[in-house]
Amino acid sequence: MNLLLLSNSTQHGRGYLEHAMDTVTGFLPAGGRLVFVPYALADHDGYTAQVRGALAGAGIDVRGVHEGGDPLARLGEADAVFVGGGNSFRLLSALYRTGLREALTKAVGAGLPYMGASAGTNMAAPSLRTTNDMPIVEPPSFEALGLVPFQINPHYLDPDPASTHKGETREERLTEFLEENDVPVLGLREGSWLRVDGARATLGGARDARLFRRGTAPRELAVGADLSELLGAVPAFDSRA
Repeated sequence: MNLLLLSNSTQHGRGYLEHAMDTVTGFLPAGGRLVFVPYALADHDGYTAQVRGALAGAGIDVRGVHEGGDPLARLGEADAVFVGGGNSFRLLSALYRTGLREALTKAVGAGLPYMGASAGTNMAAPSLRTTNDMPIVEPPSFEALGLVPFQINPHYLDPDPASTHKGETREERLTEFLEENDVPVLGLREGSWLRVDGARATLGGARDARLFRRGTAPRELAVGADLSELLGAVPAFDSRA
């Protein structure tokens, strides 16, 4: 696997992908054809144009997977694929509908570089179960691409002890997940990302991450941490503690 999984594509006060541009352009093949999957948002053309504009200076040829009428053919032409953020339920539903869920799993498993951001990073996990999104549509299954054998929670937010909000914190929600599923969850804060290169996984970006496992307290992970052990995880869903 050759993966770059971003927590977010837009950082406060900066342009689209700007906070990670050096990493993104170093990951994508120079002069290559990048196929962009815009299905997490409703405006596919506008979303693709945003990505095309952001990467134009790097000489990367961006093509929307929806352009030309045959998403599978567009994917077959790609030197790399980028699955963008938005609503994870809408995205996964579209991947099933177009046949891209199976096609992406096969292509990335065969070596096609995969970049995801937010919802696109959620897709790399085995299941949709740790997304933050509202289920605005119902996909055929929660089963995602399974490019890594553990769960990821992009946009992870730490509990605010001064908050008067009485709803669940992100930590409480992930703890509830682990009560029903025995699967590690990597909480990626804004500005962080996971780089997977074969059997090696490394935490990158500007902020530390947080790892959740059943039966243990959450653990802080410093930028640069080797997370390769997570690639050997064996997920057990619907396995109540």
